[in-house]
Amino acid sequence: MTTAELPVIAAVDGSWRSYEALEWAARDAVRRGLPLTIVHVRPLNRRTSQEEQRREAEELLAEAVGRVAQVAPTLHTSTLAPMDFPAAALTALSEHASLLVLGSRGLGGFRSLLIGSNSLTTASMARCPVVVVHSGRAEEEGAEAAEAAAETFSDIVAGVAADESSEAVLDFAFEAATTRPGARLRIVHGWTMFSSMLSGGPVFDRDAAAGAAERTLAELTAGRPEKYPQVEVVQEPVHGSASHTLVTASATAALTVIGRRKGGEELGFGLSPVAQTTLTHALGPVAVVPC
Repeated sequence: MTTAELPVIAAVDGSWRSYEALEWAARDAVRRGLPLTIVHVRPLNRRTSQEEQRREAEELLAEAVGRVAQVAPTLHTSTLAPMDFPAAALTALSEHASLLVLGSRGLGGFRSLLIGSNSLTTASMARCPVVVVHSGRAEEEGAEAAEAAAETFSDIVAGVAADESSEAVLDFAFEAATTRPGARLRIVHGWTMFSSMLSGGPVFDRDAAAGAAERTLAELTAGRPEKYPQVEVVQEPVHGSASHTLVTASATAALTVIGRRKGGEELGFGLSPVAQTTLTHALGPVAVVPC
């Protein structure tokens, strides 16, 4: 099975945020022409029998399948209920997925947290792109407000760095834009005089540094507008904090796409500061792409 045929995986735990992510995943699977696998990870818990956990998982997954049937009645779905630590199970399953979709927080943890530890860990470790669905809506507004927002906002926003890590981000962002007719792709590249100096560019001339950032962005995107002529592209070199720009843009974006550098897994979370800030504070769905 090729990557293009692998399913979209949606993780559910019974929380409204996980159901919101499930419905987002169902719509995206339809757009991509892929099947959907719904996963509920049964936590390791000695206080509850395996039989009781299995029964609860079956009930939860049945409800999830019913929700998908309302959103995407023709979508092919399957279910899984592994027993493991959630982030470990989802990371393992990500090797056989084209996309993994999670809610920003589940039932556990503290309500004050902007993103749950399982979502953050999975986004940091997964082998495929991970979408963490932040609705930016209050809990009491629930899925209806999120659905209305999804229909209102169509922009795809991609945050890119001036190196090879941007290749995977741009590939994913352009492909995502092609599945959304009429979507505009905003490509954001943040720069500062310090980053200009580090890259061997102008050190004291701000106008020259701004021009270099524009050229860098043009080089990064070269050839893609011709490959994806149906996608309207807006290049945005931004002086200052890229993460602030991305978080602000996420409030009115259908999806914000950021990169996660490979190789950091052994040392801990493999997220750059920009990626972690964007993922933590975003006001809409964020895709984290291994790169």
